[in-house]
Amino acid sequence: MVVDDMNPPILELSGFDAAIFDLDGVITKTAAVHAAAWKHLFDAYLRTHAGQTGEPFQAFDPIEDYCTFVDGKPRYDGVTSFLASRGITLPHGDPSDPPEHETICGLGNRKNVQFVKALHKNGVDVFPSTVALMRLLKSLGKKTAIVTASENGRAIVEAAGVTDLFEVMVDGRDARALSLRGKPHPDTFVRAAENLDVPPKRAVVCEDALAGVEAGRAGGFGLVVGLDRVGQADALHAHGGDVVVPDLEELVVRDEAGITWRSATALPSALDRFDDVLARLGQQPVVVFLDYDGTLTQIVDRPELAVLSQDVRDVLDALTRQCPVGIISGRDRKDVTNLVNLNSLIFAGSHGFDIAGPEHFTLSHEVGTQFAEALDRAEDRLRPLLEPVAGALIERKKFSIAVHYRLVDPGEVSRVEEAVTQVMDDSPDLRRSAGKKVFEMQPQLDWDKGKALLWLLEGMKWKEHQYQPVYIGDDLTDEHAFRELVERGVGIVVEHGSRFSSASYSLQDTSEVKTFLMQLSRDLESRTR
Repeated sequence: MVVDDMNPPILELSGFDAAIFDLDGVITKTAAVHAAAWKHLFDAYLRTHAGQTGEPFQAFDPIEDYCTFVDGKPRYDGVTSFLASRGITLPHGDPSDPPEHETICGLGNRKNVQFVKALHKNGVDVFPSTVALMRLLKSLGKKTAIVTASENGRAIVEAAGVTDLFEVMVDGRDARALSLRGKPHPDTFVRAAENLDVPPKRAVVCEDALAGVEAGRAGGFGLVVGLDRVGQADALHAHGGDVVVPDLEELVVRDEAGITWRSATALPSALDRFDDVLARLGQQPVVVFLDYDGTLTQIVDRPELAVLSQDVRDVLDALTRQCPVGIISGRDRKDVTNLVNLNSLIFAGSHGFDIAGPEHFTLSHEVGTQFAEALDRAEDRLRPLLEPVAGALIERKKFSIAVHYRLVDPGEVSRVEEAVTQVMDDSPDLRRSAGKKVFEMQPQLDWDKGKALLWLLEGMKWKEHQYQPVYIGDDLTDEHAFRELVERGVGIVVEHGSRFSSASYSLQDTSEVKTFLMQLSRDLESRTR
């Protein structure tokens, strides 16, 4: 990790094989729910205690007391730690103690009842930047795990719909069953690393609790990242944080290939830096490639509803008079060709498996046709498995199968993924990829949008020009194209939420894409004049 006052911290992935994340306050926004449940428990108990002893009542502080005495610790350790801070001792009791028992375990169980009620009532929100970072790490071949002191850990991740983000989980129940000491002892983190088959020095720990960063340091982990959610940066550093950030979107990730990945919110706007974009393109001929869904049209619940507006079609038509324009989409080529309804464009469907263009465009390309039977078999198996899952949508394409879960209840997403995994396990000729709220099953070939982009650029030398490409897209699958443009051209990510991207610039939405294309068209036209 490289840190200085002028630049954001850089996470060098060449030094690590895995990342281990705390749950509450790092992945899920349940820390406030925990803090409220602790306050409900301790305030009621302390009022009764004050009435019995005549001592003044001092309420539980849901920030300072929570962070200092209970955050990150096993439930019963938290009860013991906080009561000790008030000079109160109780018998430990037994984990089977009912909530009304005045023991450490009884009070801990009372807190858990309150927490579970709040969980069921309000659901679970996640920190989008953490989810984005975990998805990036998995896409780059890094292992991930979750470590939490909560005995409700598995229920929380299922309610949050993030079961696909990690390979290993060690929660409070595991710790109790295996006699693992809780944070600040490193036992649970070390156990997660062992289950990942990664030595601690080759793993990153991400924690928001003082006890958690202390455990990461005690376990000899290669890097401990502290998340300062409540204004305790100095304390996180003091307890063992190598670097402390207010949010994981502050990190810059550099992969083994030397490509940097930044949160899209940290990327410069392609509109604000339009002159910089033009400078990167230089005076060479330009070719523009675009994704369709989420780039030229809004993301919608059902694919057939993504209709291109006439004003965007007019902008594309005007741009084609100044430079070649191509659409590289996950849709079938015929589908996206009909939706755009402009004969002057190059169309690459099914993530570039199927490519064709206008009459003067002599390139055509189909790869993967021999996998039709494998896709048919996978589709036949998927449909009965997903029929009981409300909102799950299977979209069969010529060269792939897309399983959309945008309309699926977050708690049911794991069922969708399990069905896809089950079919994939028996489909060696297919590979799985992921996009925004979609699992995709594609032919087992080394081919993607980036490969399609390079193939097109190579083939476009028929005019003896070295085209400078601009690629604009919003999907995770567009990252294959952005990576190919790190040294040449311009990659622009259209971001509707939190996302780590290897693009150089960003645009906020489809309206900004239209504005950018209009400006580019005018600039190219002025060059011609």
